[in-house]
Amino acid sequence: MANAARKLDLIDVAPFSPADAAAMEARYAEVGTRDMLDDLLTGELKGRVAAVSSFGAESAVLLHLIAQIDRDIPVIFLNTQKIFGETLQYRDALSETLGFTDLRVFRPDPRLLAAKDATGLRWNYDPDGCCDLRKVEPLRRALAPFDAWVSGRKGFQAGTRDALPRFEEDEGRLKLNPLADWDKAALDAYFAEHHLPRHPLEAEGYASIGCAPCTSKVLPGEDPRAGRWRGWEKVECGIHVPEKPGEEPVF
Repeated sequence: MANAARKLDLIDVAPFSPADAAAMEARYAEVGTRDMLDDLLTGELKGRVAAVSSFGAESAVLLHLIAQIDRDIPVIFLNTQKIFGETLQYRDALSETLGFTDLRVFRPDPRLLAAKDATGLRWNYDPDGCCDLRKVEPLRRALAPFDAWVSGRKGFQAGTRDALPRFEEDEGRLKLNPLADWDKAALDAYFAEHHLPRHPLEAEGYASIGCAPCTSKVLPGEDPRAGRWRGWEKVECGIHVPEKPGEEPVF
């Protein structure tokens, strides 16, 4: 009689767990943003972390903070191929100004685009699917070499971010949100103090800037992300929204 199949022991090889993120949150609870970044980026996360930036309306603040610590940290930019031309120009100018040495641009997989968005119009009828193709999948490839990444999210930007922590676990990686508790006044003051250039579309009323087809101007009294996916019940691109257990991403 054949022996029953032996159940294999599985080893969790993810570099960070939710418990690790919670421990980091407690460890740096009373530490300022600059000191926290300095400690981590030159210490235990050195060589293991990348910054992810949209080069949007407020991106210069976090990028400037990082550049003061280590200009060699990889900076990842997702070119969805639907980006405003002004954003691409701002990305190049700001990267040069801050002196980053390792800007990494990732684009959608052309084979997936051919299979899932051959017309380039998926944003018009399935914005979630479009974001999966053009943002989520490229970011997974971009982050493959890293154990941690730095995000520029702020808690004030939308209702979905009210309780944003500074540390999260994301697919086994540590995700840092150094500006989670910064408000608009603090960001504006930092821009002024360090003479940072603004995104050119901000002056035209774009408070949050993503892909051109899905970004509109923000009206007085609206929250900063009201111009993203206007008319849809969608407030995040998928990069920052945990998938439901057992649910496969749609690329």
